[in-house]
Amino acid sequence: MIPMVDLKTQYALLKDEIDAGLLAALENTAFVMGPNVQAFEKEAADYLGVKHAIAVANGTEALHMALIAVGIGDDDEVITSAFTFIATAEAICYVRAKPVFVDIDPRTFNITPESIEAAITPRTKAIMPVHLFGQPCDMAGIRAVADRHGLKIIEDCAQSFGASIDGKQTGSMGLVGGTSFFPSKNLGAYGDGGMLMTHSDDIAQQVKVLRNHGSEVRYYHDVIGFNSRLDELQAVILRVKLKRIEQFNAGRRHAAHLYSQLLAGLPLETPYEDGIGIHVYHQYTLLSDQRDAIMAALQQANIACAIYYPVPLHQQKVFAEYCAGLGLPATEAVAARCLSLPMYPELTDEQVREVVRVIRST
Repeated sequence: MIPMVDLKTQYALLKDEIDAGLLAALENTAFVMGPNVQAFEKEAADYLGVKHAIAVANGTEALHMALIAVGIGDDDEVITSAFTFIATAEAICYVRAKPVFVDIDPRTFNITPESIEAAITPRTKAIMPVHLFGQPCDMAGIRAVADRHGLKIIEDCAQSFGASIDGKQTGSMGLVGGTSFFPSKNLGAYGDGGMLMTHSDDIAQQVKVLRNHGSEVRYYHDVIGFNSRLDELQAVILRVKLKRIEQFNAGRRHAAHLYSQLLAGLPLETPYEDGIGIHVYHQYTLLSDQRDAIMAALQQANIACAIYYPVPLHQQKVFAEYCAGLGLPATEAVAARCLSLPMYPELTDEQVREVVRVIRST
């Protein structure tokens, strides 16, 4: 069996340090907004190169509170990708704004400055680029569009922790960024968790109030907020893993490049690195007209695989009112042909070779 993600192997490697940290936190009994959360926020901010990193309950709420903090609200339009997990668009809808879905580059799977420019209207207030599967978007081009039109950039970094462009981490290049620490992420907790990143003192202060029931001083509430705080025990785990994030991402890149080398010459398209930034391969996603046959062969060999994402957001029932008649040909073509293979830092060369052997025999 080769799984999509092998959390057991990684835990075995980190077990002694994680267990000791959890035991110390349990004995300390500071379970909410405790010292490990505070330390993790500082360590993450230092790694990401941002002034503020605010830990929250999950990645969706990080994006939700980011939109509130930058002033996005009723009937505003936010341009984003239709080829992403629904949380990206959910956060926009939570603030009663309208997600405007645009097409992707069929090679990188990311939205482009050109697709954004074509979708701007007088109601457009923000752009939410998604660094999908770990490949950074063209942030210089997107920033140029945003500057021309006075738009705010909220980066969705749920799949790109550790990805960078010219030494700048994703999440540090817009007005604000949000990421997820879901267990399968490049930096994953053992439960839910998320973080908001910004250079802005004002946005950081707003989010700190919002995440804690709208309260800056205990039992005094200035706004309606949320109960969205990272658990102390998850912070322990994330601190241990953050120290190794470069090692983990290097392992992912090694496995990805080996996949691409061994799959060369087959009638399929391996992931494309555009050279703009460092791809950290949250997923290794290929394109093939023989996707169903490859999936069946892998499953028969007890090798996991998955389709991210089979139905683009503009074709989802829940967004029908926004997307009547909308066609996004590149997005639709990718969704019909994409297949993700096992990907995690501890994936061995032998496992990669076995996956490729099965694909080549299809």
